Formats: sequence, C-alpha cells, structure tokens
Amino acid sequence: MSMLSNKVAIVTGAASGFGAEISRLYVKEGAKVVVADLNEEGAKKIAAELGGSAIAVKCDVSRRADIENLVAAAVKQFGTVDIVVNNAGYTHRNGSMLTVEEAQFDRCFDVNVKAIYLMAQSVVPLMRQKKSGCIINVGSVSGMRPRPGLVWYAASKAAANLVSKAMAVELAPDGIRVNAICPVMSATGMIEDFMGMANTPENQAKFLGGIPMGRLAKPIDIAKAALYLASDLADFITGVELPVDGGRSV
Repeated sequence: MSMLSNKVAIVTGAASGFGAEISRLYVKEGAKVVVADLNEEGAKKIAAELGGSAIAVKCDVSRRADIENLVAAAVKQFGTVDIVVNNAGYTHRNGSMLTVEEAQFDRCFDVNVKAIYLMAQSVVPLMRQKKSGCIINVGSVSGMRPRPGLVWYAASKAAANLVSKAMAVELAPDGIRVNAICPVMSATGMIEDFMGMANTPENQAKFLGGIPMGRLAKPIDIAKAALYLASDLADFITGVELPVDGGRSV
C-alpha cells in the first residue's frame, strides 16, 4: 500500500527544487498535491507532469490573501488538507551582514517565517476539526549551526526551526504533528546566492569540506525525509529538527 494513500498535501515553492521533488514523491505514494508557487508557469508544468493527482495554484506565501486562496483551492478540489509542506524559501546573497539591504532582510523573514504563521492561520482550524494533520517546515542546517555570510537568512531559518517545535507542543493535543527538515546546501536555484559566487565545481568544492559525506543535498534527499515525516511511520514524531545534511550539523 502506498504511504500517503488518500492524503491531500499542499507543497509551497513547488515549481522547482525541493518542492517539485516532494510533490513528485507524494503523488507516487498516493497523495493528491496542490503545487503552489509564485512562478505560476512552473507550478502548472509540475502539476501537468503529475496528472489528475495535482493542481497548480499561484501563491505568494507572504500574502494572507494568497494563502487563504491556496487552502480554499485545496479544499475545493480535493475536499480537505492533511499535509502542508512550507517549503518556499528566500535568501539574501552570501556576504557581509552589513551589506544586506533592508528589503532583502524583510523578504527573508516574510517568506521563511511569516509564511508559516499565515499558513497556520488558514490550515490549523481545518486540521483541528479533523483532530489530525501534519505540517512540515523546511528550515535549514544554517539555523542550527550558522556560518559567516548568511547571518540574516540563518536567523530566519532558526526562527522556522524553533517555531516548528513550539507549534508541535501547542498542537499536539489536536492530533496535529509539526516537524522541521533542515537541509544542507543543495544545487538548486538559490545556490549561487548561498555561496556568494559562481556555481562552478571549483567553488562548490570549497563548501564540501564541511560536509562529512562529501556532497551537497539532492532534492530527493529532502523529498524522502518529507515523505517519512508525513507518513504513518512517523505518527509519534513531532517537534523534531531533522538535519538532512550528510553530517554537516554534527
């Protein structure tokens, strides 16, 4: 039997990278998925790839109206929401903490933290009615063990990591589980911002020394963690910061 049979999931930032791979694996394992992204064309492409088990919704996760529309679309199409993966993320470019513009700082916290708040406002009441639900927030290993150059991004991800634990404690009596996945750097769309330099094999090598398993994260690594946490195999796991990082956080 598939691990997510008859489950309905919302995945944000799902037009590419981690979110696209999570959506693919969720559908493969029996879920219906709402593919949400600010990039509407990209979201539609992923949803089309996944067929009748997916729909695409354009969504700026930092806007309350967009989040409310997203949740309403999920309920209208599939009847409920069982799983939410708050995956959409934003980073400023790697560099001195003093060179980050205020607008970039605000966007980091809007997308990486406020979006979790807005999603909770919309989806937790639905989950409380059912006395069940699963929320997965994609934090970051940088929110656990920060390094120079991504100070404000790391701060926003530390908030995402902590809010996952705080939500888990508050929502446990309602049967709602909340966990954080904490990836190490991956060769996705934001990699040049994370590195602060061109994405070349030589430049990547500079970062691999800090990862004991010697490679960057792959989207499938994150997707498999998201599948486990959303499945009944993890039905007694909540409030966890799960590093998917090849040992980087040790």
